[in-house]
Amino acid sequence: MKRHICATVFGLMLAAGLANAETLDGQGTYDLLFREGTLDSIARDTSLVYRRSVTNQLKPEAAERDSGDIALSIRPSDPSDLVKLELRQGDRHRGLGQFPASVGNPVIMFFYEATIRDMAEAAGGSPFYIRNRIKQALVEPSNVTAGLGEFEGETIETQTISLFPFEEDPNRERMQGFGDLELQVVMSEEVPGWYLALSAEAGAVYQSELRFDGLETAK
Repeated sequence: MKRHICATVFGLMLAAGLANAETLDGQGTYDLLFREGTLDSIARDTSLVYRRSVTNQLKPEAAERDSGDIALSIRPSDPSDLVKLELRQGDRHRGLGQFPASVGNPVIMFFYEATIRDMAEAAGGSPFYIRNRIKQALVEPSNVTAGLGEFEGETIETQTISLFPFEEDPNRERMQGFGDLELQVVMSEEVPGWYLALSAEAGAVYQSELRFDGLETAK
């Protein structure tokens, strides 16, 4: 595979007087995060590559296991138009699942499920409980912040949603730091596949980031 776009994301840059927040209802939050049609313009011989970096103070070996490149490939020979996700760590490739391309970019589903698994492994909680709390946060009112970001050396318009699924959870003090978990998604029309960066952070205990790294085309 030959990478023909090298994207460097320097993070969200909010400018005074330019950034503003809009309140979304629960349906609006879900629709923006899980936007449909985000892969429609991606060529079927192309892969979107995201760099995943994980820090896990409670389970360091898991961080090493899960850091690497996440490649999203649409298989042109597949009549069902399935999207394939795989983790690449040097010469080692591990499949992460297949998803219908018509639904949208499944990297956000991978991001949330990976966070659920990481939290359950590290803090020892029930993955079912964690998943239910995060699913609930995805359909609750939220603020979407319009701002500016940098992509391929250009300033672009972005939208950011931050969720705090355990902010009012009665069990947050038992979550070994994950009670402070913040889930943030930065999106832009200018970025192939819609997602510029997806991050999960729980203070110094846990950080996970998926950052768009570029496009690849088959040889």
